[in-house]
Amino acid sequence: MTMPEQHAYLRARIGRRDVLRAGTLAAGTVAGAGLLGSSAATAATAAPAGRATSARTPGAPGFLPSSAASRVDGALVAPFGRHLAFGADPKTRMTVSWQVPLPVRNPYVRIGTEPWELSRKIRAEVRPLRTPALSAKLPAVDQYYLHASLERLRPGTTYYYGVGHDGFDPADAARIGTVGSFRTAPARPETFVFTAFGDQGVSYDALANDQVILGQNPAFHLHAGDICYADANGQGLPSDVYDARVWDQFLAQTESVAARVPWMVTTGNHDMEAWYSPHGYGGQNARWTLPDGGLDPVGSPGVYSFTYGNVGVVALDANDVSYEIRANTGYTDGAQTRWLDRRLAALRADRDIDFIVVFFHHCAFSTTNAHASDGGVRDAWVPLFDKHRVDLVVNGHNHVYERTDALRAGRVGRPVPVGAAVSSVRDGVVYVTAGGAGKALYDFPVPDSYEGRVADLESVPSYHWEAGGAKAAESVEWSRVRYTGFSFLAVEVTTGHRPELRVSALAETGRRIDRFTVTR
Repeated sequence: MTMPEQHAYLRARIGRRDVLRAGTLAAGTVAGAGLLGSSAATAATAAPAGRATSARTPGAPGFLPSSAASRVDGALVAPFGRHLAFGADPKTRMTVSWQVPLPVRNPYVRIGTEPWELSRKIRAEVRPLRTPALSAKLPAVDQYYLHASLERLRPGTTYYYGVGHDGFDPADAARIGTVGSFRTAPARPETFVFTAFGDQGVSYDALANDQVILGQNPAFHLHAGDICYADANGQGLPSDVYDARVWDQFLAQTESVAARVPWMVTTGNHDMEAWYSPHGYGGQNARWTLPDGGLDPVGSPGVYSFTYGNVGVVALDANDVSYEIRANTGYTDGAQTRWLDRRLAALRADRDIDFIVVFFHHCAFSTTNAHASDGGVRDAWVPLFDKHRVDLVVNGHNHVYERTDALRAGRVGRPVPVGAAVSSVRDGVVYVTAGGAGKALYDFPVPDSYEGRVADLESVPSYHWEAGGAKAAESVEWSRVRYTGFSFLAVEVTTGHRPELRVSALAETGRRIDRFTVTR
């Protein structure tokens, strides 16, 4: 099924009873004016419109009736799952998002430049989300996501913040331990670190990776999709169901890092959840607030870009072009690819941008036995990466670490052994699969090759997905480094006359397994 077909199928199968119940609850919420603030009352009845509201299809709102909610003491309701994301300009804008287990009155964020002086108060938008019992083994779930957009911030400044509501004030002495912090992007480029991975889920290994990432003190983190695996199947099939409670676990697990480090995500195949909206992204739009990618009428939360220092970052939704998993293939009717061409051209024309980093889920170049390479990505986007001289492409999907040589038109422009330097202008694009964030690992058809265990091969047997979903065998020369283990990327970005991307791959133990440098 396509994702819109699956959406219609689920709505028909679950029946109108759950939809009508959700509508009754929404009406009760609106009747209890002041319970959520004006933004929440609007959310309960608004028609789908853009990134912030696309989750609000019939049956999605799920706040308890005001009569029940009024009995909840706000002092006993603790916020959790805080996660940051950049706004349109990381120098002056940041979004704080979080979750509460029950409805609360007047949610807000306090912010200041000292942890004991949170004088500025910003009201939060409430995005309630209801998930019915999608199978006999799953209960109906009501979730309450809150978002506050902070604007007119000062560049290069550390801010402290606390999230709260009536009865739970983060400025109270008893709540001071709930105060978090973040730093805005600098006014002028300077050396910084960012991290990246994909395919995280909820596990001990995911938690271990998070803690090693925190030790890198990154300016931001890129998550290349398959975020929490509430949908364990991820094939876009009628049998796909998802347990919304896994999101609660995931956001609680990630909070220790994401409450300090902007957690910039894109969408994988496991992130399409058909109940909430026709393309499956209503849940994403309820849980995350990401920069505007210009595709809001389509409802694409994983398509956007931002600049930090001398780096332009582009997030893409590869579900749109995948030949392997076709539930959403073609859903933007080419709009995303046209936007990508324009956006890469604009970034490359910007004299302040040295490097362009692109991240998305499905692999352009990988050799695992599980998913290998997606020909749809190769056909749609690789020519644009070559055209605009992209410097680094990061993927997930395959639960391993794998890194290519420098490629032009899918062929090796220059071998890049461990520790080597490569010019993205002269030699080509390096593609990294960083899918070892925490889910069960995959394997390769050939031995691993990494720092301390070099196993250079003339060719590796593999395959790629063709249009129509068929596999085409291929023998590739570009698979340079392979590691079967939990890991992530840490990239140090330098400025000056000879700027560099100093890329390292680190295992969950902190041990380095790969390193190379991209120069311009």
